[in-house]
Amino acid sequence: MKLVKALLISAHLVALAGVASAQGANIAFGNIKQDTSAPVEVAADNLDINQNTGSATLTGNVLVGQGAMRLSAGVVNIVYSADRSQISQLKASGGVTLVSGEDAAEAANAEYNVATGVIVLSGNVLLVQGVTAITADKMRVDTKSGQAKMQGRVKTVLNVKN
Repeated sequence: MKLVKALLISAHLVALAGVASAQGANIAFGNIKQDTSAPVEVAADNLDINQNTGSATLTGNVLVGQGAMRLSAGVVNIVYSADRSQISQLKASGGVTLVSGEDAAEAANAEYNVATGVIVLSGNVLLVQGVTAITADKMRVDTKSGQAKMQGRVKTVLNVKN
């Protein structure tokens, strides 16, 4: 019995070493698929609009919501489509937090392509799912499929029950 436990612990440690040095890990993010055609709601302390560049900047306690997904940051730059009829991209910085269902991620920056539904978080990414925490350099979230990929020096701790 002790030999079996030792083998299981060894197997988990080998798996942990593989995860810690992995260059990418696929995981689920959020408990629902996101409707990328849903309206994007924004709130902030300040809004600056630049008609010449077709962009807007939200600053101070920025909160962006679309369906069940929420993103908060210090600054969010809104980029409109060429004809300025719709939002094409959101670029967030200054302590970004992304929440979907019970999953939450923090990063230095995030870019959300509204048309594709892809969010890329970068800079000291921390993903928390229940009691599990995963860190990486970058996280790519496909909101349409509910899948995420952690990239660049992925680290986590695997708990082994005795």
